[in-house]
Amino acid sequence: MHPIIIIGSGMAGYTLAREYRKLNSEQELIMISADDAVNYAKPTLSNALVGKKQPDQIGLGDAEKMSQQLNMRIEKHTQVQEIDAAGHVLTIIKEGVQQQLQYSKLILAVGANPIRLAIAGDGSDDIFVVNSLIDYRAFRNNLDACSNKHVVILGAGLIGCEFANDLQNTGHHVTVVDLAAQPLGRLLPSHVAEAFKSNLEQTGIQFVLNTTVEKVSKQAQGYLIHLANGQTLTADIVLSAIGLQPNLTLSHQADIHSSRGILTNHLLETNQADIFAIGDCAEVNGLLLPYVMPLMQQARALAKTLSGLETAVHYPAMPVAVKTPAAPLTVLPVPVAVTVTWETEEFEDGMLSKAIDADGTLRGFVLLGATAAKQRLALTKLVPDLIPAAV
Repeated sequence: MHPIIIIGSGMAGYTLAREYRKLNSEQELIMISADDAVNYAKPTLSNALVGKKQPDQIGLGDAEKMSQQLNMRIEKHTQVQEIDAAGHVLTIIKEGVQQQLQYSKLILAVGANPIRLAIAGDGSDDIFVVNSLIDYRAFRNNLDACSNKHVVILGAGLIGCEFANDLQNTGHHVTVVDLAAQPLGRLLPSHVAEAFKSNLEQTGIQFVLNTTVEKVSKQAQGYLIHLANGQTLTADIVLSAIGLQPNLTLSHQADIHSSRGILTNHLLETNQADIFAIGDCAEVNGLLLPYVMPLMQQARALAKTLSGLETAVHYPAMPVAVKTPAAPLTVLPVPVAVTVTWETEEFEDGMLSKAIDADGTLRGFVLLGATAAKQRLALTKLVPDLIPAAV
């Protein structure tokens, strides 16, 4: 039997390999990675400063260690040039040499790429993104060399706010810029967002909202950032965290259907036989959820399917914990296209907001502060599954 091949060495690829090895220790597994294939948990990047973790301490194992641990061949620094879906053949390039690999099953765990704004100015090429441990190492090296410790973050979403809190808590001066009127615009109702923002501002974080960056210019020291509202900011370093978009390059080449992400059914199958998708790149039954818990659910289900026991992915209600200690936040996002009204209960240290649909069913919630957080488990049990468990 030909090997099972996983393209991608992020959390999705490694979690699937680990789950599969619990069920099958013998089947040949190959992982193909465009980078060094170091195994690490990406969520740790946005609070590594407070945790006093250097980049080299974040990795859980290099390619050699992971290869032995999972009995898996890992091809690092290798590009996939082409997928021949009909022939079940991959064309790869490693060290300039083209090779072909036959597969029995192929898993796309190719993740998502940072969205980059078109920004003018001779400093725009110096804007950092942090979407990998390699990115983070470059960011930290430059951050450590900053004299005034002024950081401007583009994007007040989940990652932008986590980095802002981490940087501010370690002696940096942080300004967050976003086109939206509030932080976490896609996750929070406005009244909770205002309280969340206020908590972060009390630590010294500054928000500049309802505008965007038009130009970044180099100065003798650092950068001058020109905003669309006419305001200017100075910074030693600029970090872009405006969001991610699934990597669809390979799926387009192989005529694999995609929308926002690579389209799969409840078995994580694409429209091409024996090709599956998992992780941040996968849009499962119309749901694109780039968080850890959906990834874990996918990996467990797909491992069983690859082992011969066809298993549909199950999405229970999966709250997201935002790593902002200045404003402890847990969010269960409301499904897209569901209309809700918000019912809010306030506490001394925060608030609890419930999203109720027209039938009176709880469809999501936001917990701000330690008091509200205690209700996470009880509330989660009341919310319908996003994808029900197979009967």
